[in-house]
Amino acid sequence: MKTIGLIGGMSWESTQSYYQVINQSIKQRLGGLHSAKVILFSVDFAEIAALQAHGDWQSAGEMLADAAHKLSLIGADAIVVCTNTMHKVAPQIEASINIPLLHISDATGQKLVNDKITKVGLLGTQFTMEQTFYKTRLSQNFPIEIITPDQQDRETIHRIIYQELCLGKVLPSSRKEYLDIIDKLAQQGAQAIILGCTEIGLLVKQTDTSIPLYDTALIHAEAAVEFMLNK
Repeated sequence: MKTIGLIGGMSWESTQSYYQVINQSIKQRLGGLHSAKVILFSVDFAEIAALQAHGDWQSAGEMLADAAHKLSLIGADAIVVCTNTMHKVAPQIEASINIPLLHISDATGQKLVNDKITKVGLLGTQFTMEQTFYKTRLSQNFPIEIITPDQQDRETIHRIIYQELCLGKVLPSSRKEYLDIIDKLAQQGAQAIILGCTEIGLLVKQTDTSIPLYDTALIHAEAAVEFMLNK
């Protein structure tokens, strides 16, 4: 089994989902007393969020690149960044290491293609929904059309992520707001919805809606397991 290096803490609420899913999957696949070989570098999200708010992606990238480099030095065979938004600085991270970075949009895109999804709605932070780093990589590498909510709904999604979910608050009223937005995207032709922030899966579950949901945290974690067990 290979060792995976997790860069987490953005937020820690979703990072624990990665740790749980990776270990559950390893146990299920290998049986017995097996658990995952994981090294976790958990950052202080307040520092990252402040840099995001000021548009200082260079400094944020340097912080995560340093974390990835340290993980590689102590035995990680690949890096998983436990957040969608910070894949904006994936090139900086990759430049700092000589091991693979398992990109969250690649794992998500492959899953969508396998399921024959060609038009998908994207929820996430405003950075993920509005900037090109995530959508462009997904659309260039896979035959998928991506649609996003309107401006007001994007602001609502972003606010709930940072002011509630990243603080561990899961409110029924916010779930309803998300489900209303998901319904709008379905009416625009979305065959499925990407939960493109690793916290959204804490709020919205597949049992809440009939449209297929693709939880990127779960998909990314499973991609890590595939890497770990691939000889």
